Amino acid sequence: MTPQRNTGAGAEAELPEYAGHYRLESCLGSGGMGVVHLARSTSGLKLAVKVVHAQYAKDREFRGRFRQEVAAARKVSGAFTAPVVDADPEAERPWMATLFIPGPTLAEHVKRNGPMPPAQLRRLMAGLAEALRDIHRVGVVHRDLKPSNVLLAEDGPKVIDFGISRPKDSELRTETGKLIGTPPFMAPEQFRRPREVGPAADIFALGSVLVHAATGRGPFDSDSPYVVAYQVVHDEPDLADVPEELAPVVLRCLAKEPEDRPTPDELMREMRSLSASYDTQAFIPAQRVWVDDDGNGGGEDDDSSKDGSPEEESSAAVPGQKAGKARKTARRRMAVAVGAGVVVLGGVVASTLWFGGGDPTPVGSTVHGSAAAFEAWQAEPVAKGGSGMPQCVAGAGKLLCLRSGLAYALDPTGGRVLWRHRVADERTSGAPSLSGGLLLLPADGGRRVTALDPATGSPRWQRALPAHQAMAITRNMLLTVGSDRVITGIDSGTGRTRWSLPVSGTVTPSLSSFAGDRLAYATSTSDDGTHTLVTALDPEAGERRWEARLAGDLEPVGSAGGSLVLLSTDLASGQTDAVVRYTPATGATRRVALPVRRDAPGASVHGGIVYVLAAGGSLEAVDMESGRRLWGLQTSVSRGSSPTADDRNVYFTAADGRLLAVDARKGTLVGQTPARLAGNTDQVVATLSAPLVVGTHVYATAPDGTVFAVDAADPGAW
Repeated sequence: MTPQRNTGAGAEAELPEYAGHYRLESCLGSGGMGVVHLARSTSGLKLAVKVVHAQYAKDREFRGRFRQEVAAARKVSGAFTAPVVDADPEAERPWMATLFIPGPTLAEHVKRNGPMPPAQLRRLMAGLAEALRDIHRVGVVHRDLKPSNVLLAEDGPKVIDFGISRPKDSELRTETGKLIGTPPFMAPEQFRRPREVGPAADIFALGSVLVHAATGRGPFDSDSPYVVAYQVVHDEPDLADVPEELAPVVLRCLAKEPEDRPTPDELMREMRSLSASYDTQAFIPAQRVWVDDDGNGGGEDDDSSKDGSPEEESSAAVPGQKAGKARKTARRRMAVAVGAGVVVLGGVVASTLWFGGGDPTPVGSTVHGSAAAFEAWQAEPVAKGGSGMPQCVAGAGKLLCLRSGLAYALDPTGGRVLWRHRVADERTSGAPSLSGGLLLLPADGGRRVTALDPATGSPRWQRALPAHQAMAITRNMLLTVGSDRVITGIDSGTGRTRWSLPVSGTVTPSLSSFAGDRLAYATSTSDDGTHTLVTALDPEAGERRWEARLAGDLEPVGSAGGSLVLLSTDLASGQTDAVVRYTPATGATRRVALPVRRDAPGASVHGGIVYVLAAGGSLEAVDMESGRRLWGLQTSVSRGSSPTADDRNVYFTAADGRLLAVDARKGTLVGQTPARLAGNTDQVVATLSAPLVVGTHVYATAPDGTVFAVDAADPGAW
């Protein structure tokens, strides 16, 4: 095949055909350091691949700077940047591949559409402030934030191009007398003291970017970069045509001295005060979807988707409140530190959902009722104080939740608070669970459990747990295991120990259980990560049912049709590289490789399909029966919960409180709610709660403390 050519100004006459094993299809853009190509992996996944210019490939300093760019991009990858998929800084032509995120740059958007209106400007500033907060938290200073380095992705702005960024632990230094950056968006200290540039320089650049977005020009404009440099250091910025409500904030960002500029957290709070209900709706309608080799899945641009006491706290239920029209990392298991170990609340926490008595109705199954009479609602049961997202389970005709040491029950039809119970120790650990007819609340780092009557909230029993490092809660039992590898079975109805069972292995196992599966699983991976020992046990009888030694570092995420589904971790990278199904009846193992290794994914199983949502927002569906990956969608969500699915859609919550729905068959985004951010936007939610799906209703929670319900049948109206 003849190498592709690019006749753009300044571009190299001949472009390479491949970077590594990624085929380069077309040029997305060319800059001073390299060319960015649209490329495809062998599975058809679209990527953006940056290949350095040939004349720089032999430059030792440049190679060092490119290695630094790759390292910086990897550190912040998946948050507010295009996640890094692969890179080779040592290649003849160094290159780096990131996931392709559709959407124009801010520079392109302003050139095409003119200045942004105030509402979009507020969202832009809030999104970029949040991006800089997370970039700075990992010790990186971007140093070249400008409109062409801001992508307007579907869920908000993404910062790209870390070509001159500098990690705080980097040994690479700016040479004396050499200015690096883009003058109209550089801070005064980048001209005066380039060796001392810190995070505040990115805030100055943010102010300049906002002026450009609001006016189509910069705050310091001239045809000469030398004049611009003088103005940046000495003159006041030109803020004419910047909306009056934003001008004071932008002016503070453009302060000459770094210490006079606001922090990203302060900017986020100011944006929230300006627009308490701002959301992160799309700047553009495009969606990025990839399909399997047979062409199944959604189209590339498919837009068919249209502390006070309990007595003092307000329920604030708002029946009929609906979201406007729509435009994870939760880890694979919910865990909290217990000394050197981990308490794990297995899949039953997120997926044993039912209303009323009798046998549980698993997630996604149909519950007949008066769906036509249902109205969306939201409630804020912990109105004063509180932190984190409420953790909820559905059962006994109620939504049973826990937040900031307060357990409460809500009426699922309208959000009315039915009862509250203050847990003595507010250090509750993980989500509440229904087991043995009671509501179990792990607390004190998982070393104690309180059981409540779900009908009234009154305590039934409480006990300290035996020394343990992992926990799982099944239909009727509470299971713990410690470093001695002895599993203890505790009756959830009485709190009494019923049995003990030693299991094989050389390390402390993790424990898990899943809705609709009468077995529980103890899993331990060998020290070298080459194999995983899985022991299946009957939690009621305390007896071993089967045991298997499987190749690889594996973790169970669900079960279906008598088979156990696990995620495989690559030993070299520590990332998830495949979905594995083990069928004990036949001893057969099926492995389906993922096209790109994933960071910290959450997963769930529904109807034999495994849905995997990774850090950075990549969501994909894998059919374990056929051994095929059906579709994938890059949602651009920085962090998402574990996904939950029914026959129609896949649902998950984002760190900003949005609930998103993706068509389970096509892999296209079909709806999302507005963001529900906490008042203190500088606080990061440690655990994201997976949505609860019961019949035609979806229940979710958000960082601002609300619990809300929407109609699963019409995500486009959320």
